[in-house]
Amino acid sequence: MLVSAKEMLTKAKEGKYAVGQFNINNLEWTKAVLITAQENNSPVILGVSEGAGKYMGGYDTIVGMVNGMMKNLNITVPVALHLDHGSYEGAKKVIAAGFSSVMFDGSHYPIDENVEKTKEIVSLAHSKGISVEAEVGSIGGEEDGVVGKGEVADPKECKMIANLGVDMLAAGIGNIHGKYPENWVGLAFDALEEIQKLTGQMPLVLHGGTGIPEEMVKKSISLGVSKINVNTECQLVFAEATRKYIEDGKDLKGKGFDPRKLLAPGFEAIKQTVKEKMELFGSINKA
Repeated sequence: MLVSAKEMLTKAKEGKYAVGQFNINNLEWTKAVLITAQENNSPVILGVSEGAGKYMGGYDTIVGMVNGMMKNLNITVPVALHLDHGSYEGAKKVIAAGFSSVMFDGSHYPIDENVEKTKEIVSLAHSKGISVEAEVGSIGGEEDGVVGKGEVADPKECKMIANLGVDMLAAGIGNIHGKYPENWVGLAFDALEEIQKLTGQMPLVLHGGTGIPEEMVKKSISLGVSKINVNTECQLVFAEATRKYIEDGKDLKGKGFDPRKLLAPGFEAIKQTVKEKMELFGSINKA
């Protein structure tokens, strides 16, 4: 049974640890993340971007795959299925499809419009027991050409959006999606402290978890971050393990070309990375 992310993040905030959101891109990804969460008795959030949703054949396909896998693999730890950076239309679609959590990213709208649309998504999602994440101050990164320094959100705007009844808040604190550039200046902890003071019990979300030094991750958790998103790192290790398998000529030996064999090293690499992140975030044995 999929659950909303609200309870797991409230517990994480109280217990000073964070729950990882691991974006899924296909069946291997989904299975690797779910099995690793079960093996380590950790709550987990499966993130799906709109692009990945399209790639995997639509939101109904994903809901069917995740629910079926949880049942057949006996996954008993809390699992939330969450739309990552959802548009207004996308948010409505996943609510209808059976996701248990949704991010409405209205950060590119003027603040008044962001407020209106967030309110509407909150009321729709909450009527079905679905948790909502909102974003203030867009997160930098390669997808929107911002490099060097991610945006830092205005703490007052954060408070304004937090007051709309969202369950978690993603605030830009200099973090970036994708690989961090050489000239990255680090996380703005002063802004994070200010946001935390104004938003109180609200679990805060750190996007762009790949490449943030471990000490910074730990410090951000101590300052109220309860959810950390990881995607690029799993993609990199999956690609690296797959490349090695082919470069070693293993696909040419026996039935080595069978996708179950070809994709196995990448699957194991994702499992390893997810476990390391769960250790770093402190979510192991917190299910």
